Amino acid sequence: MKTVKISLNSIDKVKSFVNDITKFDYDFDLVSGRYVIDAKSIMGIFSLDLSKPIDLNIHASDAALDKILETLKPYLV
Repeated sequence: MKTVKISLNSIDKVKSFVNDITKFDYDFDLVSGRYVIDAKSIMGIFSLDLSKPIDLNIHASDAALDKILETLKPYLV
């Protein structure tokens, strides 16, 4: 598992983020305080405080991490 900080500070960013990560067949969790939600859930993401960066836990093999991180570049803090 790898954890990175991301910023989703607009509705368009949230939509494109979900579209990008649903292409991967791995689990992604967003952690904000004591809340953990599925990062592929748009409704779940909007229940979080998006004014601050959020931790993204990526549950993927090391081989896939490079491609995933490349895709996530626009959202990384």
